[in-house]
Amino acid sequence: QVQLVESGGGLVQPGGSLRLSCATSGFAFDNYWLYWLRQAPGKGIEWVSTSTSTDEYRYYTESVRGRFTVSRDFSKKTLYLQMNNLEPGDTGVYYCSRDQYGNERGQGTQVTVSS
Repeated sequence: QVQLVESGGGLVQPGGSLRLSCATSGFAFDNYWLYWLRQAPGKGIEWVSTSTSTDEYRYYTESVRGRFTVSRDFSKKTLYLQMNNLEPGDTGVYYCSRDQYGNERGQGTQVTVSS
């Protein structure tokens, strides 16, 4: 059974940092590209970042490039998203997913950036 379980969200002030984790099981972690997606209140799901199967290549949407870093721990089968210099526009539910559209995503973790 495929499982993706996100954690690490919370309330943070603008300029702060959070590290999200996505613990996975039930599939070959090093065979899949994995994605971070987010959904702001009242909006659709937005792609944030991609890690290729070997984590050799990483991609980011323009609004987070230079502030967010995706990474993997292959021994723990866990995907991470380090988020620095957070902005109010980063507020939303963050999901990790096996596809870029969110059809195979976890339950999500809430990130709120507010003073």
